[in-house]
Parts: sequence; C-alpha cells; structure tokens
Amino acid sequence: MSQNKKGQKEILSKVMRYIKRYTGLILLSIVLASLIVILTLYVPILIGEAIDGIVYGQVNFTFILRYLVIISVMVGITALAQWMMNKINNKVTYNVVRDMREAAFKKIEILPLKYLDRRSQGEIVSRVITDVDQFADGLLMGFTQFFTGIMTIIGTLFFMLTIHVGITFVVVLVTPLSLFVASFIAKKTYTMFKLQSEARGEQTAFIDEMIGSQKVVKAYGHEEEALEQFDEINTRLAYYSLRATFFSSLTNPCTRFVNSIVYAGVAITGALAVLTGRITVGALSCFLSYANQYTKPFNEISGVVTELQNAIACAGRVFELIEEEPQVPEPVDAVHLQDVEGQVVCRQVAFSYVPDKKLIENFNIAIKPGQRVAIVGPTGCGKTTLINLLMRFYDVNEGSICVENIDIREVTRKSLRSNYGMVLQETWLKKGTIRENIVMGKPDATEDEIIAAAKASHAHSFIKRLPKGYDTVIGEDGGMLSQGQKQLLCITRVMLCKPPMLILDEATSSIDTRTEMQIQSAFNKLMEGRTTFIVAHRLSTIQNADIILVMKEGKVIEQGNHEELLARKGFYAELYNSQFAV
Repeated sequence: MSQNKKGQKEILSKVMRYIKRYTGLILLSIVLASLIVILTLYVPILIGEAIDGIVYGQVNFTFILRYLVIISVMVGITALAQWMMNKINNKVTYNVVRDMREAAFKKIEILPLKYLDRRSQGEIVSRVITDVDQFADGLLMGFTQFFTGIMTIIGTLFFMLTIHVGITFVVVLVTPLSLFVASFIAKKTYTMFKLQSEARGEQTAFIDEMIGSQKVVKAYGHEEEALEQFDEINTRLAYYSLRATFFSSLTNPCTRFVNSIVYAGVAITGALAVLTGRITVGALSCFLSYANQYTKPFNEISGVVTELQNAIACAGRVFELIEEEPQVPEPVDAVHLQDVEGQVVCRQVAFSYVPDKKLIENFNIAIKPGQRVAIVGPTGCGKTTLINLLMRFYDVNEGSICVENIDIREVTRKSLRSNYGMVLQETWLKKGTIRENIVMGKPDATEDEIIAAAKASHAHSFIKRLPKGYDTVIGEDGGMLSQGQKQLLCITRVMLCKPPMLILDEATSSIDTRTEMQIQSAFNKLMEGRTTFIVAHRLSTIQNADIILVMKEGKVIEQGNHEELLARKGFYAELYNSQFAV
C-alpha cells in the first residue's frame, strides 16, 4: 500500500470518529436519501406509462391527468425530503467542524511552549481556520452527493433489470471505465492538494508576520526582500493550485465522455429492441432516463472524490495539530501551592532548547522569602530562559527547582503561576475594556481595588483621560494605546493581584524617566516582603537587590550584592562601568 493511500485511510478513520457522534442524524439522512432516490427513479416509469398512453391508441386525457397528479405529488415529496436532507447534512458537517476546531484550540491551550515557539502564528491560524473551512466544503459535498449517488446507482440498476436485462448489461459493461478514470484522477489530485494546503499555510504565516511587523519592515527597508519572498511562495502556491485544479477539472469531461458512451449504447440497443417488439417506446424512454440517472452519480461521486482529496489533505494538517504531544501532564496527586512565602531553591539545574546545544548548566541558588534577586548578563546568556523555568513554561532537563521545598513538577501549574506576578518587556492586552484587562488575574476585584492599583502604577491619570475611562474598549494588543501606556496597564495587573513572588523582566523599559522613577517607588513598596526576580539591562535599577546573579553563556559566573561585585572587579564591574563610563 502506498504511503499516500495509507495516510488517507488513517485520516478518514479519524474523521469517522468525529462523525460517529451524529450517527442518528446520519441514519436519518440515509433514510431521506433512499426516499429521494426511490421517488426519483419511480417517476420515469410513470412518465413511460403516460407516453405509452399517447403512442398506442387515442389520447386519454383523464389517464394522463391522473399520472401527472401522481408525478406532481412525488416531485413535491422529493423536494421536501431533499430540503430536509440538506439541512441535516449541513448540521452534521458544521457540528463536526465545530468539534474539530474546539479540539484544535483546546490542544493549543495545552501545547508546550516549544511547539508555539518553533512555528509561526500564521501557520497555526491557517490550520485552525482555512484548512478546517476547506475540509468542511469537501465533507458537505460528500454528505450531500455521496449517499444519494450510491443509492441512485443501485436503484437504477434494479429498475433497469426489471425492464430489460440485455440493455442493462450494456450499461454495466462500461461502468469500470468511469471508475478507472475517477481513481486515476483522485491519485493525482491528492498530492497536489496536499502541497497546495501546505503552501497556503506558509503564505498565511508570512503575510501575518509581515503585517504584524510592518513598522520594522519599513524602518529597515525590507520591502523589496519581503516582496521577493512573497512572490516565491505565491508562485509555488499558484503552481500547486493550477496543477490541483487541472487534474480535478479533468473529472467532469472524462466522466461525461464515458456517460455519453453509456447513453449511446442504451439508445442503439434500445432502438433495436423496440423495432423487434421486445420493449415499448415508453419503456425505451424510461430506460434512457435511467441511463442518464445511472451515469449522473458517477459525475457527482467523481467530483466528490476530487473535492475529498483537498478535504483529506486539509484534515490531515488539522489532525497533526490535534495529535501533537501536549505539555507534560500534572501528577494525579499534584500539590496545590498555598500560603507561599517565597522560598525558591534551584539545585543542579541544566536546560537547553536544543539537545546538542547546552544553555544552562549546573545552576544552583537558594533564595529566602522576601529577597530581591537581580539577573544580569549579555544577550543570550539565559536570563529569560531562567524565568521560563521558574514559571514552568519549560521543564528542566536535569536537577530541580523547588518552591517551599516542593519540586515545581509536583505542583499544579495553575497554583504555581498564580503565586507569581509577571511584568515582561513585551506587553499583552486582549480586546476588551481597560477594566477587563486589569482584572485578568483577579476577576472579583472591586472598583476601589482597581482604582487603587491603577493609582499605584500611575496609570489612573491616563485612563481617566480616555473617552469612557475604565470602560474604554481597546483593540487587540492595546490598539491606540502607546507602548508605555500598555506597559502601565500590565503593571497595574500585578499591583492588583499582589502575589507573593514577582518577576520583572525589563518592566519599565517603555516608560519615560519621570514615570519610571514614580513606578520604581511603587515597585519598591510592592516588593516589600515579596520574593522578586528582576531581569535588567540598566544596572542602575538593581543596585538595591539582595542578590545579583551575573550570567554568561548559561552559567552563573558571579553572585553577590552590588558593592561586593564591584569590589571584585570582575565581569559585573565591567558591565557596570561600561554603562556609566564618561
């Protein structure tokens, strides 16, 4: 079995697991499809009877009118059943799509950060939005046309056999040719649709990145390079799309050609049968109608198969996301951290993002409750990585990190992180009101608490100047707010929660000097009695720290307070003097 065929079968089995939840609706759809097929196939018999009433003898209008009434009722019932079947198929399709999107989004919520760090946001968005939409189109077409198509083929064969076995044999004889054509085209289209889906995801990711970084692109004159890169991706997508469309567009003319052969065969053999008196003209009319109805599903099913190639390729990308390895699950008996004082101990910690490239090695430190720990060093030395380990965004490769003498791998992530207050250099705000963004860590906060936190962070004054104050709605990532104002709102969150431990990663980097001095004063008050980790490049902001960890190439090369490290005249002294040299 080829790899493609095996992969398609696996994907289809996964799709069926989602469809099984709606077995009742599927069965009802099949019943309605059967009713539609039976009524549709019975109408030509009635038409043939009416034609025979005209051809042989005088025209009996009463006889014809009775048949016309019966035919009209049957057509009406068929139309109603068709409407109900389409409604059910739509419901099943979009419920399956909803379930897949829910599963994909739930998986994103529990994926380890290393997965998100290694993939662009646009590519992930493309899988959840575009690929699922493409899958929905194929699945809906499958439900709408596949059931009725199969039943129409079976039904027409049965009715044709009751009329004339010989002519039916002519029809069946040509059928394998149509199946061969459909199979050949399906194999060709799957590969192209898979490549098209991947290229579309790459293009979405690139567009998302370029739009999100438009200021940087323009500032560094990267427009030409960006256009060239986009053109290359776009050309590839056009090539794959053209090939996929070309092969899929062959389906209709090829199957129509086969259908014409069938129709011609029926017409010739049927005419000979009429001349020899073996069937009537009405029966031949009925047979020709069945020949059309028999071959029509092959057109539709071929179209469905082609569309399903695209749907399966897209579903495969979605299932890749859904089946990604989640973050390490918490132990069943995981501890819920309570009454945290802020004691943190790192023992023999080793960590690296890439197995063959070591970053942090043999890291040891014991921090007492209420101490201020500053982490300094050149870019890439492991400062932010250490923060990621403390928050358990990543797990250590060796050694352990303990809070209150409990290994954080034995603690629930939620309780661990709720005991940290975190302000990063990169701000994050969601679409909503100013108030909703502030109370994220403490949803039950009172209005007085919110205002007090905003005043402490010096955000209250600019919030009151906004059109609706705390009820002003801001866009994703802060919308019209300046970088400094966004950072003030992030600081307000921490001021409101007052957690026992703080992480400040260049928390005042986007704030003017005067406001920074005021916030530093507020931070000093907030840090009293709280264990605080401060990542800083400006060494003037960490002179009062109890412990300064000087990191270089993932190792702590110096440790002590400001005066002790200056007296050693080592790497810290070099860093400090380089910032204040005249």
